[in-house]
Amino acid sequence: MRHNKKFNHLGRTASHRSAMLSNMACSLITHKRITTTVAKAKALKKFVEPLITKSKEDTTNSRRVVFSNLQDKMAVTELFKEISVKIADRPGGYTRIIKTGHRLGDNAEMCFIELVDYNENMAKEKVAKKATRTRRSKKADAVETPVVEAPAAEEAKAE
Repeated sequence: MRHNKKFNHLGRTASHRSAMLSNMACSLITHKRITTTVAKAKALKKFVEPLITKSKEDTTNSRRVVFSNLQDKMAVTELFKEISVKIADRPGGYTRIIKTGHRLGDNAEMCFIELVDYNENMAKEKVAKKATRTRRSKKADAVETPVVEAPAAEEAKAE
């Protein structure tokens, strides 16, 4: 029985798993969106969200803690300079997992994981749509257009 076994080992040794999660977290911080399997994305979410929370407080200790997990100076710098500024008022939930289907080779469930505040398509507010047209309004437009064009045709004939 699996009582209290909540950690997904991803079929790897502890050192391999920690190195993989560290590399994936650096890629996520650098590129803002990565494509991976759903299991790895869920493990990455648990790994990277505490680091992003830690980056809100820009102290030497928090930088050292984050660097000990990421082992990449450029990713730590980007996390503290850009990402922490953008997510300063967000109380949590910094990443989003969107499923994209199954991989062709082994049918693994694929997804992409992204930083929430960096997706411009999702961030845009819905623009108020114009009043929806009905069939009647389309017919009315069709009737009106020849009437507008008719005087122009008569002027061309007159000249």
